[in-house]
Amino acid sequence: MHSSGLGPGILSNSMQPAVFLDRDNTLIANDGDLGDPDAVVLLEGVAEGLRRLDQAGYRLVVITNQGGVARGRYAEADVDAVHQRVQSLLGPPPALSFYYCPFHPKGTVSKYTREHPWRKPAPGMLLEAAEREHITLEASWMIGDQPRDAEAGLAAGCRAILLGDHDEPIDARVVRVETFTQAVELVLEREAER
Repeated sequence: MHSSGLGPGILSNSMQPAVFLDRDNTLIANDGDLGDPDAVVLLEGVAEGLRRLDQAGYRLVVITNQGGVARGRYAEADVDAVHQRVQSLLGPPPALSFYYCPFHPKGTVSKYTREHPWRKPAPGMLLEAAEREHITLEASWMIGDQPRDAEAGLAAGCRAILLGDHDEPIDARVVRVETFTQAVELVLEREAER
């Protein structure tokens, strides 16, 4: 339920579209809890894709569940350090904003052991970012590798793209693609059609 002030902040009162991005296995390689900035590795196509979205006028907002905080595997400061590392690997631009939810209902750290409206698939982080950063949700996208990412995007009023193969049924409004590069191409193609 916290944000990292690495992004551009509120630049003006005008509304702008965004691409909301899951972090783990969407932008960076991570199959578990990651609190070590030295272990951050950008996935193929991410740096170039984010530059293209930035150049097209989208705000870039990372939306990530970080239940490892609730499970005592790392602290919020470690989450911030990982996000700083992601930004440093990308360089400025593109500048990212980061929102994360440290809560988990099965945590071991009592301060964080509960459900929370920021925890995906709930749309709380997207709604908070939209308010803070003057984002037009209906013109925005959510890209992630898990159905909960797509569900959060749809619940916030965005269009949603799901990366990779998934057996479970998902809302028909969600577009499925294999790679981050394909997701970026889709966003830019749809933008050109508007």
